[in-house]
Order: sequence, then structure tokens, then C-alpha cells
Amino acid sequence: MKAVICLVTVCFILAPGCSKKTSPTVTPPVIPTALVLQTVTVDGINNGSKYIGLAGKPVTRLAFSAPVNQSTVASSIKLQDKSGTAVPITLAYEKGDSLLVITPSNSLAFLTDFKLLVLTTLASKNGAKLSSAADIDLRTDIDPTPKYPALSDNALLDKVQRVTFKYFWDFGHPTSGLARERTNGDNNVVTSGGSGFGVMAIVAAIDRGFITRAEGLARLKLMTDFLQNTAQKFHGAFPHWLHGATGVVIPFSAKDNGADLVETSYLIQGLLCARQYFNGADAGEVALRNTINSIWRGVEWNWFRKNNEEVLYWHWSPNFGWDMNLQVRGWNECLITYALAASSPTFAIPKSVYDQGFARSGNMKNGKSFYGLSLPLGEDYGGPLFYSQYSFLGINPTDLKDAYADYWLQNKNHTLINYNYCKEDSKNHGYSANNWGLTASDIPNGYTASSPTNDVGVIAPTAALSAFPYTPVESMQALKYFYYTLGDKIWKENEFGFVDAFSLKELWFAPSYLAIDQGPIIVMIENYRSGLLWKLFMECAEVKSGMKGLGFTSPNLN
Repeated sequence: MKAVICLVTVCFILAPGCSKKTSPTVTPPVIPTALVLQTVTVDGINNGSKYIGLAGKPVTRLAFSAPVNQSTVASSIKLQDKSGTAVPITLAYEKGDSLLVITPSNSLAFLTDFKLLVLTTLASKNGAKLSSAADIDLRTDIDPTPKYPALSDNALLDKVQRVTFKYFWDFGHPTSGLARERTNGDNNVVTSGGSGFGVMAIVAAIDRGFITRAEGLARLKLMTDFLQNTAQKFHGAFPHWLHGATGVVIPFSAKDNGADLVETSYLIQGLLCARQYFNGADAGEVALRNTINSIWRGVEWNWFRKNNEEVLYWHWSPNFGWDMNLQVRGWNECLITYALAASSPTFAIPKSVYDQGFARSGNMKNGKSFYGLSLPLGEDYGGPLFYSQYSFLGINPTDLKDAYADYWLQNKNHTLINYNYCKEDSKNHGYSANNWGLTASDIPNGYTASSPTNDVGVIAPTAALSAFPYTPVESMQALKYFYYTLGDKIWKENEFGFVDAFSLKELWFAPSYLAIDQGPIIVMIENYRSGLLWKLFMECAEVKSGMKGLGFTSPNLN
């Protein structure tokens, strides 16, 4: 009996195991979640993926959602320059390795683009891979140290005028002496309007002592003889472009292969200044004046009314007639065209053509205010600055008024509006109180007339420098910034001075120089310094009579 009880007890204890096997408890594996880059700061600023104006050794902090595996960092974090060359970096870790601190090992070059790459090979300590790669754009600041020794303001203006003048003197076409259109194009393409600016530059250069009077006279004789005897003309007007050796028209566009009345007016403006300057009795100066008078009197200004309409037309082609159909209406750079057309001793227009054509019966008025500055004429914000410059290389706007505007106020306020727009820099283009001036110029992969309403991030030095008469303080600020601070990028003393344009947004610096941008720099700086070209043009008897006939008043017309 005792033995039986023991057997039953054993069976009872073992009963659970007698019916099935017991499975061991297994902990499920941990599946890593993705590693996420949560924030980026550069020098304490969180600005997404693009940072500009940085010091030479910017500190970038990358905050991740989990601690990173340090062994994956070196192959996953890269700093490169624009060419893709690796830049050495120093790494540090904070917050339990979830914050990565990156610093260039050496100071980065000034005003240069770099890219910080964060690749998806970066992993967390638990093996999670970075969810998505990141590209962080870094741009260092401008080197603030002066690039050239300090000069007095007058010495700096002398240098700018002298070096810029080489465009017309050294780079003038060897056969005709006329101004080539640009440095990065066909060297046989010369420009009629740019040559007019060049004529005025030659006069200024003589007066400044850059060349002698005899040298200037010889060059102007070459130019005017070519214009009179060789260059193609159409009803006395010149084409926009000519071949510098043959004088044959070079089409500016498909149907623009004939007369360009506006470009002709820029040429005549310059020639009349030269006529007034070379007032001597010797045979050479008398002959120059006679040739200029012949060219001037030959322009059939009133014929460009196209059947006596109350407006002038810009173009006429021997092949396409009036097909371009572009009327010259204001407000823009064409006041000089109407002033000369009214002043012609042979083919003058009546006042009605100015009033109804250019002034549009008063509809060229604006009257609004921008940045607290009233704008008498033109489009909102004033348009490109060449509107206030090309016509006023010769026309003196000081105390100049008519029924539509006070032209000194117009030009000064237009310039200050442009300046204030750039100073505000609402689009973060890198503009400032020192870096301003929107006008027509080359741009990356093209050409445009920049203005506050057509802003592509490009500054043209000619804009601020040709505004010296209107904004001497602001223009001097710009000149010193262009020369001393950006001089290693945009000033080429062995070439022709300031390059045509540049963009700090794109880090682009034009390889080009253009006649129509170089000329106004020399001429308007001279008008600011001495009023020379204004004095010469406004003392022309024909101009006094013609402008007064259009209703203009000014002490300079008396």
C-alpha cells in the first residue's frame, strides 16, 4: 500500500509534462527606426539649407533624432568646394553623440561657395540609416580688407576715368576709330550710339590731360571722315551696328538692318559736343567742325514721322520699311532724340510731335511716391537707370523744366529710388547701401534691362557711377566698395576698369565690357566734376532754340 501511494504522487507531479511540451520564451528582435536629421544651424543661425556671408571657419551643428555611430561619420559627412574637391573638416560630438559639430580645419577662401553633404550611409548607434541625404550650401563672406592702396577721392575718380577711357582709345576700331560694341564679340562690330559716347569720352580725356588735343583731334577726324564718307546711312540716320572697316550695316536683329534714330541721336549728341570743344581757327579744327555739321544737317529727323504722324519712329529698313513699327514714346532714354529732332537746322519737327508723341499728351507722367520720393515721370520705381543717363550726357537737367516735369527732380529721385530698393535688398541678392545700381547690362547667359521690377540679382557698376551728378555721396560709397572691397573681382586695371556687371547672388563676374556702359561712366563723372559735356552741348545755338521751342526752360538755355 505504501508503494502505490508513492507512484500516484509522482504521476501527479509529472502530469503537465505528460500531456505536451513547453515552448521557451523568446524576446522579439528590435527593428531600428530611421535616423532623421532634425535641425541644421550654421554659426547659430537656422536658415534651412542655404547660408551666405559666413566667416572663414563656420561652425555647422547637425542635430539628429538618435546618437550617431561615429564609425560611419567620416565616410558620410563631406565638405566640398564648387569643383567637388574635398575640404578637410574637424568633427566633434555633443548630447550623447546626437549632435554633430563640423568645422573646417582651415579658414575657407573668401566669397566662395561650398557644399556640406550628409549622405544616407550615416547610421545611428542601433544601426538605423539616415532617412534622406542633405545638401547644405555655404557661402563665405566678402574679404573686407582693401585690395588697393587708399587714394583721395579725386585721385580715385581720375583713375576710373583714365582706365575706363582705354576702352575707346586702345580698343577703338583701327580702321574707323569707332567704338566696338563689346569686348567678347566680333571685333568688327562697331556701335553708332556707343561711338557717340566715345566721342564725349575723348573730349573729357583731352580736358583731363589723358591725351593731347592733337591726338584727340586726329582720332575724331578719323571717326568723322569714316562716318561721313564710308558708313552707310539711311535718310541721314545711322544703323545701330556697322562693320568697323567697311561701314556696311550689320543687322541688330532680323528686320533692324537700316536706320536707328535713337542710336543716331546718341552719336549726334557726342559730335555736337566735339564741335563745340574744337573751336580753334586752325585748319584741322575747322575741318572737323565742317564734317560734323555736314553729318548733323544730313539727318532727316522729320522723315521718321512716317507720313507726318505726330510721333517719331525708331527704325526704318531698306528691305522691310517700317515693319518694326516701334514708336519713340516716353518716358525712357529717348528725350535726346526729340531734343535733337526739334533742334535740327534742316529737318526739324514741330512741338506737337514731342507733346503727342514722346510725352503722350501727358500720359508719360507718373506722380506716385516710392520710398517717400515722388517720381514725376515713367514707370513705377523709375525703370533702369540708363533712362536718367543716356539723354543727359549732354542735356543738363539742372533747373530744366517743361510742362511735364522738373528733370533734375526726376533724375535724382529715380536714382534714389533705385538706391533705396537695392539698400532694402528684399530678395536677398547681396545688395546694400554700398552695392547698388540696376540698369541694362550683361547677365549670366544673356542681357537685360535690370530695374526694381525686373531684378535678376545683377549689379552693373555703370549704374551707380554714371549717377554721380545726382547722388554724389551714394555713388562715392559704391565706387569705393567696387574698387577697394570687390576690386580683386571686378576691377581690371590692365583692361578697361570695372567689368560690365556682377552678381553676388550667383558669384558671377562678367568677362565683358560694353561701349554703352563704359562711356557714361567717363562722361557723367566728368559732368559731376566739371560740367564739361553739359556746358558744351547746352551752348549749341541749335539746341538752345530747339529745346526752348519744345517748351523747356532752364538758365542753361538762355
